[in-house]
Amino acid sequence: MDITQFHAAFFEESREGLDAMESSLLGLEASGSADPDTVNVIFRAAHSIKGGAATFGFGAVTDLTHLLETLLDEARSGRRVLDAGATGALLASVDVLRGLLSVAEYGSAGRDEDADRAALAQARAALDRLLATDAAAPAPAASDPSTAPAAPDNWRIGFRPEPSLFMSGNDPLRILRELGSHGELSTTCLDDRLPPFTELDPFEAHLAWDLMLPGSVPRAAIDEAFAWVEDQCELSIEELRQAKTELARGDGAPVGNPVDPAAPPARRASDGDNSIRVAVAKVDALINLVGELVITQAMLRQRSESLDPVANEALLTGLGQLDRNTRDLQEAVMSVRMLPVEFAFSRFPRMVRDLATRLDKKVRLKTQGEATELDKGVIEKIVDPLVHLMRNAIDHGLEMPAERRAAGKDETGTITMTAAHQGGHIIIEVGDDGKGLDRERILRKAAERELPVPENPTDAQVWDLVFHPGFSTAEALTDLSGRGVGMDVVKSNIVALGGQVEIRSRKGAGTTVSIKLPLTLAILDGMSVAVGDQVFILPLNMVIESLQPGAGEVRTIAGDTRVLRVRDDYLPLVNLREQYRLPAPAGAASGAVPIAVVVESSGRKLALEVDELLGQQQVVVKNLETNYRRIPGVSGATILGDGRVALIVDAGGLGQPSERLAVAA
Repeated sequence: MDITQFHAAFFEESREGLDAMESSLLGLEASGSADPDTVNVIFRAAHSIKGGAATFGFGAVTDLTHLLETLLDEARSGRRVLDAGATGALLASVDVLRGLLSVAEYGSAGRDEDADRAALAQARAALDRLLATDAAAPAPAASDPSTAPAAPDNWRIGFRPEPSLFMSGNDPLRILRELGSHGELSTTCLDDRLPPFTELDPFEAHLAWDLMLPGSVPRAAIDEAFAWVEDQCELSIEELRQAKTELARGDGAPVGNPVDPAAPPARRASDGDNSIRVAVAKVDALINLVGELVITQAMLRQRSESLDPVANEALLTGLGQLDRNTRDLQEAVMSVRMLPVEFAFSRFPRMVRDLATRLDKKVRLKTQGEATELDKGVIEKIVDPLVHLMRNAIDHGLEMPAERRAAGKDETGTITMTAAHQGGHIIIEVGDDGKGLDRERILRKAAERELPVPENPTDAQVWDLVFHPGFSTAEALTDLSGRGVGMDVVKSNIVALGGQVEIRSRKGAGTTVSIKLPLTLAILDGMSVAVGDQVFILPLNMVIESLQPGAGEVRTIAGDTRVLRVRDDYLPLVNLREQYRLPAPAGAASGAVPIAVVVESSGRKLALEVDELLGQQQVVVKNLETNYRRIPGVSGATILGDGRVALIVDAGGLGQPSERLAVAA
């Protein structure tokens, strides 16, 4: 059998194990006490990775995890305390294991192999030094033999693998060999599920086993043997004592291995959390098909509007039911791509720890709303902006411990990350209780760089200045960050996701950056507008208002630039017909503006001239870049119920003559 087909599952599960190890180690370090359950989680993760690596022949991973397992076993048995030095060595080993897994999966192309070997040697040496020292924990006091629970005479184990066990790269015989290494193992093979030879699938596990081990074997050793497959089998582990065995037979003879057929079925470890792994490409294909179904359903609904409701009552009732079912199916399928924002937040405890250590600062991280769900694609794209905001907050937002004490603050600074739903959006905020932004310094820097600043600017307008490219108030830039350096990239990345970002700050009290994002990138709430016989979609989150300009509210300046007066403000007026080079309708009145829609994007307001407002609707977004190329002023397209294609307007790219686009009628 070619076991390389199971590599993907091993790498994915191993990375999940490393994430669990890192999170648990950080928890131990923060609490200052070695919680036995947490130590056991770390041990089981290392043991599982070692078992899988041994199966696939990844020797470097196996050797390093063996050292980890040995050290953690000492901690688990109470013979060693995981102090700061041990935790640091274990975290460093987790980093090295990530690199080893990456090399095993993708090869060493583009990697510094000497650096990898040096990191591995350093991690091994640190673990060897710890193992060579005497355990720091005092030996546990001898317990009273009269009160200690007696060991069982035997262990009886029922092991029935799921048919798909082989598909994850596991081998029952390896487990049996591991059990046999602890003591004399008696086995009874159960072949009741074995199909006829003509129907036999060699890639499925058909056999089960009843096993017996001496009671001298620790229960923990049995649990470890099945740790890699506990959610892929039916497993029962039972203590057998002499009195019980004699009663079971009635004649004093030893009891055999077969399981009592009247006994309740063994509980599966996965009964409470059944799940399957599905490739993202398959989920995306499913979402695309559901999108096509939504479009087809909209087309049927539009065509049915002209039918006689009396003569076609049954048909219209069926179409109404189809409409409801399609909407429910769309919501259900979209939820498949929704993941807890914890997937983004989980990487920050380690980063905060490392940066605080590097900068000699004391920092605590508080997170809230980790269970809030967000589209997987949005989560992947929001991580980099969050990393930059976190570095800014620690490096330049929080003061040194001595400064905080002098200011009457707790010397340990607090970084908060929160996530919450708000309508059809999610709000993510990164805040600190540091020194806050300096309004006067920002205004001085803006004057030095000759940036446009409104007269008597509000705080919000001043904070927005840090989003200008290269803007920074830091006296000395570091290799980590500078408050403002790269903030333009943060904002552009968020805006590209259809989101918004704003800053709230108070001098001496801290700064909070708030990010508003759509829940998904696949479906858009939009306002459909008509320009001639073409339909365009304006994302609803950028629409402020629509109005019908009165006489004298449209003016022309600088020869050919038109502006629209909206209350006390003048906004550039963009004619979508000219922008997309659509033909002018016959008999159109010169200079007339039928309807103006005020939109805002990237902090810039525009008024878009359209012929008609058609209404609001949800649309399935189609990516133009995949099938054509990037078009300025267009963020995507959708298919309407009548089969026509409607472009989704990108207000941030409008208004430049060089960016005008010809749209085929």
